[in-house]
Amino acid sequence: MSVRIDALDRKILAELQRDASQSLDVIASTIGSSKTPVWNRIRKLRDAGVIGKQTVILNPEALGFEACFFVLIRTSEHDASWQADFLRALRDRPEVQEAHRLAGDIDYILKVRVKNARAYDAFYQALISEVRVHNVTALLSMEEIKSTTDLPLEG
Repeated sequence: MSVRIDALDRKILAELQRDASQSLDVIASTIGSSKTPVWNRIRKLRDAGVIGKQTVILNPEALGFEACFFVLIRTSEHDASWQADFLRALRDRPEVQEAHRLAGDIDYILKVRVKNARAYDAFYQALISEVRVHNVTALLSMEEIKSTTDLPLEG
């Protein structure tokens, strides 16, 4: 389903990105509209798939997840069976926050959040016991400089 996004929709989306827990009254007041049109537009954007699930963002370090690794994976396997096994292995591991298939020398990159290096090693050992990979390089993030889920909505 395709939906046209106008300036008012972008304002609503920007407010929801900023804080999805705001009431309709607050959003409407902030963007200079009334509650009913804002609700109708939000519903339209949800139905069109522009707005996905609503959730909260947890602070990983406050919960003891102090290590973030970016894992670069090269594989010599590219058949459908291997890919299905690999995707299942990733989906079954809550440590994997993101996984991307890439163009270029690296086949996949994973963002893995764990408590420490020992927990990463347990993740790594479990992964390679389930799926065969040619090469794995793990890069430890020393500092998170920027992290956002917000999309640039100008336009």
